[in-house]
Amino acid sequence: MPGSPYTDLDRPPLSAARLRRALVAPHGPWARLELRTETGSTNADVAEAARSGEPEGLVVVAERQTAGRGRRGRAWQSPARAGIATSVLLRPGEAVADRGWPPAPPSAYGWLPLLAGVALVEAVARLAELDATLKWPNDLLLGDAKCAGILAEAVPGATPATPPAVVLGVGLNVTLRADELPENPTGLPATSLQLAGAAATDRDPLLRALLRSLAEWYGRWRTAGGSAVDSGLHEAYLDSCATVGRQVRVLLPGGGELTGTATGVDPDGHLVVTSPDGDHRLSAGDVLHLR
Repeated sequence: MPGSPYTDLDRPPLSAARLRRALVAPHGPWARLELRTETGSTNADVAEAARSGEPEGLVVVAERQTAGRGRRGRAWQSPARAGIATSVLLRPGEAVADRGWPPAPPSAYGWLPLLAGVALVEAVARLAELDATLKWPNDLLLGDAKCAGILAEAVPGATPATPPAVVLGVGLNVTLRADELPENPTGLPATSLQLAGAAATDRDPLLRALLRSLAEWYGRWRTAGGSAVDSGLHEAYLDSCATVGRQVRVLLPGGGELTGTATGVDPDGHLVVTSPDGDHRLSAGDVLHLR
């Protein structure tokens, strides 16, 4: 049947009912899950829900995105059911009394895409049995090839006194074949779990593992008041980060360039690059490209 999700047996559809049973309260850590056959962008969908007052804990998953985005508006697309495209709604600036979560300060929000990276590495290691690393701030690498990207976007509150929401999106290439891989304008070649020899490429358990790990790390980070150090996130990120310790060339938005050694990630999630004139602390927004 043309257009049927069952025409490609290597890419079976996800089941919304099974995902909700596993991931949505009271048996799971999330508040609500929506599975869409096709959408423009899961991040855009969750951002719209945030503007409409949706509480924290919404998850949107798409079998196919037609206008998926990475950093700086770069396209992120994949054939239907060949990858994982999901976004979650977080409200880190709001206290959650029944969980003992104080508000996290806005200065700590830069850790959220790094937190998602740690969760993604854990899921890929556990299910796919692959050694993945992270390129600061938002790429998951298998060897020297990019397999996933992460995009965090802030959504302003309804009033100036309302903390912003954060939409956290993940796009993971699962069963893409070599002729389906996207061109990557950052210069890194692309790959997929299947091409990298993953032990498993079933998207259902991969997605469950990712969302559970993400919820677990977010809970630790919130309990620690947004402290990456106290929650253990800082150490976990450094353990998986392939950028630290390398010579890097940073292209800056104004046309400038910085060359040096990536020597660490500071408590606010900034990359520390040491050059002959000293240490430079860079946020994701400061960097056009990192080689």
